[in-house]
Amino acid sequence: MRAKRTYGIAALIAVAVVVALVITLTSGGGSGADSSDVAGPAKDDPAPRTSQQARQGEPKKSKEEAKYGDWDGETKVIGDGSTSYTGPQPNQRKWKRLKPGEKPPQFVVFSWDGALEGDDHLFSHFRQVAKESNAQMTFFLTGMYLLPKSQKHRYLPPQHSPGSAAISFATDGHIRDTIQQLGGAWKDGHEIGSHFNGHFCGAKGGNDWSQAEWKSETDQQYAFVKNWKTNTGYTDLPALPFDYDVELVGGRAPCLEGQKNLIRAVKPMGWRYDASSPGDFQIWPSKIDGVWNFPLQLVPYPQSEKQVLSMDFNFLYNQSGDTTEGDPAKYPEWEKLTRDAYLNGFDRVYHGSRAPLFIGNHFEQWNGGIYMQAIEDVMRTVCTREGVHCVSFKQLADWLDAQDPKVLEKLRMLDPAQSPDWSTFVKK
Repeated sequence: MRAKRTYGIAALIAVAVVVALVITLTSGGGSGADSSDVAGPAKDDPAPRTSQQARQGEPKKSKEEAKYGDWDGETKVIGDGSTSYTGPQPNQRKWKRLKPGEKPPQFVVFSWDGALEGDDHLFSHFRQVAKESNAQMTFFLTGMYLLPKSQKHRYLPPQHSPGSAAISFATDGHIRDTIQQLGGAWKDGHEIGSHFNGHFCGAKGGNDWSQAEWKSETDQQYAFVKNWKTNTGYTDLPALPFDYDVELVGGRAPCLEGQKNLIRAVKPMGWRYDASSPGDFQIWPSKIDGVWNFPLQLVPYPQSEKQVLSMDFNFLYNQSGDTTEGDPAKYPEWEKLTRDAYLNGFDRVYHGSRAPLFIGNHFEQWNGGIYMQAIEDVMRTVCTREGVHCVSFKQLADWLDAQDPKVLEKLRMLDPAQSPDWSTFVKK
């Protein structure tokens, strides 16, 4: 659990836009919703709902339903055998529209950027924690983590030389372990999303990329997952149990950069959400151009008036600056402050607006692993509470799509700590 890793910290530290996102709360932020964001399916959706379906809260046809229809029970091997279709994903929850007088569930989404199984085995560890906590999560996979360094020439990053990246390529052993964890995680009910590839930030990074360049980056991420057998030469590992063209419906951009052109690039691919916004108050989500916007959030930092972005890196930066090995004497205090900040954010909405809580992480051991321990404590504490559902972003999008848009619009008007009379909030 204490092994050091260097796959992504340098790229994170280099970006000022992320580390600056610790601010003092100046507004409740609950009244910024635009009703046009929830008007209905986008014009280019392949299967818009009928008016009767919309009234009944039935979701539009998914990419999986459109491609496979009623599954015949036979595994369908895809391409070179790297992926396969094994039927609908197990351990998924079925959502219904809120009934009159019903309080919304409290959703919590734990997500992981990179999703590499390293020597510290944190990927497999948190799969076990999730099982024990009745939780599903989102793993935002970095696609080049399935590409051996010997094949790095296959990666053509936008605005950078072929085979270059701002993070390290994974070792062969870590690639093998990650492939096995991805398959197991999907069977557990977790989502396999996208963290794209080279983790370029700042100059010539996501903010500078055009729509076409984001499309190229995304297409390559699909390719690395769908062709890992060809790229690695591994023949002794089974195919991933999912069709990635169907599975992938959302992602988070490195350093939270470039969302505008990113959404333009991925919307035609059938993506349903993006988690690349740099931060917002804890309010109910809305859509950007027909795509759900799931930003990281500002949670109350203990013993201060500050609000801290809900990601491990931001706690690190505000506690030990640009070093991942701060003063060990302060580790217990920093761990408690981190855990309590997340719980402050949870309590504010759990007893208030019930807006979903979004928490982002990396598999890391910064400052002695205190951020991993804090997240584990939070997961074990909140996911078993009454009325709480710890879900993936995809599952949250399913629930939101099943709701009455007018009810969602009313929810967006609530400040985080505002608890209305739920018995009359959702009316007949």
